[in-house]
Amino acid sequence: MLNRRQLRIKVLQALYAYQQSENKQITAHEKLLLQSVDQVFEMYIWMLSLIVEVVEYAERDAEDSAAKHLPTEADLAPNLKILHNKFILSLLKNPEYLAAIKKYKVDWSFDPEMARSLFYALKAAPEYQTYLKNTDDSIQADKDIIRFIFKKLIMKSPTAEQVFEEKFLSWPVDKDPMQAMIAKTFKNFSNEDFAKNKLAELSADWMEDREFLVTLFQQTIRYDQEYQQLIGDKTQNWEADRIALMDTLLMKMAICEFMGFPSIPVKVTLNEYLDISKEFSTPKSNSFINGILDKVLSELKEQNKIRKSGRGLIG
Repeated sequence: MLNRRQLRIKVLQALYAYQQSENKQITAHEKLLLQSVDQVFEMYIWMLSLIVEVVEYAERDAEDSAAKHLPTEADLAPNLKILHNKFILSLLKNPEYLAAIKKYKVDWSFDPEMARSLFYALKAAPEYQTYLKNTDDSIQADKDIIRFIFKKLIMKSPTAEQVFEEKFLSWPVDKDPMQAMIAKTFKNFSNEDFAKNKLAELSADWMEDREFLVTLFQQTIRYDQEYQQLIGDKTQNWEADRIALMDTLLMKMAICEFMGFPSIPVKVTLNEYLDISKEFSTPKSNSFINGILDKVLSELKEQNKIRKSGRGLIG
């Protein structure tokens, strides 16, 4: 699931693209921003679909084994318990999942080797043999082997990693929220009544988070010159072209939150952007951004331009 830090990163990437683009139509870039968020959900659906593909390959493997020239008794009477796995059956009856498969045109036929190699790895795993012998067929018990397929096989597979990297350019950033959504799905799918099992949401409160996302993006652009002036006054000893664009964007976003988001505490904003700078900017950016924002914050407080309320008063 997407948290506020990840939403800030999405806005940062969108602002960077906006700055680098000749097209300065905010609505066009806003649309791309929302599409980048939707891609997290699409990635989540593709991952669920791959899990299903691995499970369903058991039937293909059984058919191939039975068709051998000299099949063994085991080849002719395979244990196909996994085809009745309740987590998978619940997923395949989930209207939202089925609609998403159609919407995103999810189809693994372009790489038939993927499910095959992953299933063979599953088949050789002691965990799979234990699962086949387990007489507990509850959805809770059935989730264990699906969790194993996801965490120990797919997420450890260099081939799967490469496929997702090629399909989703944002894979390195979006992999974590996608994994959180899969984990939430395991938690959600706990009812023997399949109709009560729900897919994970993009965020804890998407309506509120969407407003945060779009407003932060729009306001950072709208008040760009004002924020630039605040930063410029504190960096007079620095040549403008020596300040990394990413640093400038992070500071402008932080100032935007200081002034335009009453419910977000100043300390939360500072900590978030300093943390993001460690991952997305230069090694010295953290201390530089901290120093400039401290000065900007002092000035804004003196001018009574920081007005926090509710949760924003905390810290």
